[in-house]
Amino acid sequence: MKPGLRRALARGLAAAAVLAAMLASVSVAHADAAGEAKASALFDELSGNAAMLRLFLQAMPKGGDLHNHLGGTPSAEDWLDWAGKAGFCAGSDLKLLPPPCADADRITRIAAERPFDYARLVDHLGTRGWQKGIGRDEVSGHTQFFISFERFGPVAPGHTVPAMEVALRTSAGDSATYLELMHNPDAMMAYILAAPDVPLDETGLEARYAQELAGLAPAIAKARAELDRDEKQVRADMGCGTSSAEAACGLAVHYLASAFRALPPAQVFRSLIASFALADADPRYVGVNIVQPEDWPVSMRDYDLHMAMFRFLEGKYPRVHRTMHAGELAFGLVPPAGIRNHMRKALDAGAERIGHGVAIAYEDDAAGTLRRMARDHVAVEINLSSNDVILGVRGGEHPIQLYRRFGVPVTLSTDDQGILRTDLTQEYMRAAREQGLHYADLKQVTRASLEFAFVPGESLWRGRVPGEPVAACTAGFDAAPCRALLARSEKARLQVTLEQRLDAFEQGLDRLMPAPGGKG
Repeated sequence: MKPGLRRALARGLAAAAVLAAMLASVSVAHADAAGEAKASALFDELSGNAAMLRLFLQAMPKGGDLHNHLGGTPSAEDWLDWAGKAGFCAGSDLKLLPPPCADADRITRIAAERPFDYARLVDHLGTRGWQKGIGRDEVSGHTQFFISFERFGPVAPGHTVPAMEVALRTSAGDSATYLELMHNPDAMMAYILAAPDVPLDETGLEARYAQELAGLAPAIAKARAELDRDEKQVRADMGCGTSSAEAACGLAVHYLASAFRALPPAQVFRSLIASFALADADPRYVGVNIVQPEDWPVSMRDYDLHMAMFRFLEGKYPRVHRTMHAGELAFGLVPPAGIRNHMRKALDAGAERIGHGVAIAYEDDAAGTLRRMARDHVAVEINLSSNDVILGVRGGEHPIQLYRRFGVPVTLSTDDQGILRTDLTQEYMRAAREQGLHYADLKQVTRASLEFAFVPGESLWRGRVPGEPVAACTAGFDAAPCRALLARSEKARLQVTLEQRLDAFEQGLDRLMPAPGGKG
């Protein structure tokens, strides 16, 4: 049996088993109002105490994390652990150096014998120290964040598998149901960076695309084979399919392939072509994105060209979903003219979701763009900790409530949780404590994260409004028409799983949180 057919058969059998178990235990269409009211009352009671709210929100079942970069998910401590095992040292300038190097400078020795120097390394490789005020007079959060990738970069090769395991375990610990992970296999990255730096403008896209096709198929095949190996190792390490399987084995995962907007035009185009081709060929990939700082000079200069590339490739690969980092800008970060239209242009180029969207209020005809997003069901991926650290936008300066007022679908995500020292639960915490979202609001946010995920299949919800079941499921998830929907739709199955988990959460709150005075 061919590997692709074997994988498809295994997925089908697994889906059938999940569906059978799901339908055996579900007899209602969605959560009852009494359970939600009880959860809302407890949430409001706990909202003034961060520790109690954290306990509540960590246990609260969540849908998906739709904006999660694999490269930014491990913590500084993870990178130092892997570097130490590989024999790396740290110089007096905190630079990570591969072996051979002086024994006294080995990271394992520093960790064991020089805890204060080790702490400096942790702060150097992420934003922990910066968030506590260390170095703020010397470097911006924007610079500290993005330079972290360069600093742990020497350790990154060969550590995709442990990074994936960190991502899955962290999401499972946050009670997530689904992870849509931005990840390019190493083989794909090598192919992208080997692109010639030749002049390219919009008029040359067709000719350049024809030239790129010659080497595309082998590159995609190598990338897929690499992911096969990595996923197999992850499953083995976590005991998936055995009696000792970790909780993370139950997390549903798909991937987004990423293009790079700060590269020369021909390399950006190759990165987009490869991303579209991989997402078109491999069902594990459900869409494409474009990453790197939006405010960097090349990103600003070539923004319109990049949007033209998206439009061109949408015509070549019409099945591939598109989300884009857009509006990851703050007033003053770029000149006023540079903040006026990136989101509108992303929508014009076919964006089905927008990542960040912080600059919406500064766009020309922002109200029109917001109404368009609401009308066309274009969700915004909100990253509160990221926007605070990188852009300095927090609290009442953040546009999350503006999106909600216009009816734009809102999701919460982590961005680069290791570098930012956050997780999905913390993003829900910030939404509650800083942005005033209540339990019912967060429940809609978490449902929206599956509704607007690029998971294949029909939705459980009517008209893309989470909470209103389609006709097939109004009589219950175990009704025959609903069974048929769930049998054919991965998305609907995940949505039912979330509804089950939310029901169980709301019904079990007495066990989660005792009554005041310890009597519960």
